[in-house]
Amino acid sequence: MTTIDYIIVAVLLLVVGVAVWYVVKSKKSGKKCIGCPDGCCPNRGDGSSCTCGCHKEK
Repeated sequence: MTTIDYIIVAVLLLVVGVAVWYVVKSKKSGKKCIGCPDGCCPNRGDGSSCTCGCHKEK
């Protein structure tokens, strides 16, 4: 492997590591749906509900 290969592998590992860290941090903070910008909260204050489908409406 050349130096460039090592740099590419290091950058990819860094990106994956940051993504895993973000998911773990978000789950520990209680977010139900990490992909939603509002955390998939069914009551956003404007009377509308979450449309991401991560939970069932009651």
